[in-house]
Amino acid sequence: AIASLNETLDISRADLDTLLRQVEMQALLRQRGELTCADIMSRDVVTVGADATADEARAQLLDHDIRTLPVIDGEGRLLGTVGLRELAAMAPSAPLPVSEAATARPSDPAIGLIPNLTAGTIHAVVVTDETHRVVGIISQTDLLATLAKSLSQTGPTGLMSGHGQGI
Repeated sequence: AIASLNETLDISRADLDTLLRQVEMQALLRQRGELTCADIMSRDVVTVGADATADEARAQLLDHDIRTLPVIDGEGRLLGTVGLRELAAMAPSAPLPVSEAATARPSDPAIGLIPNLTAGTIHAVVVTDETHRVVGIISQTDLLATLAKSLSQTGPTGLMSGHGQGI
């Protein structure tokens, strides 16, 4: 676009890429920002207590076919998460290797989770209330399915398709 204007820009490619991603995110928030985390989160969250062993956490992950397991304290507050990758080389009775959790609030725009869930390192975002208790979880699959459904109901301009609305 800049070349077509016969102009130059004094900005690095990395900074330009970051800027364009921010512009895209703002456009998505304007088009789909009404969808909140509470609208798409799974409420039946499988969790594990902080005192669980690596073997117990591994069993929970495999039994429920999930990739991320929130670790909670005795009051149900989020301490972090654990996944199969972290548990792979652990002894069965070893304590849990708890990682920092990606979190959101129920009222946060769901579309705002895209950067976290597409970076390649996070498989789920834990939704917590104001007291940091786990109230839901949103996986990459949850967000993708919701966006696909939303896009199938609207055209590329965000107008509802099939309702006589035209350009």
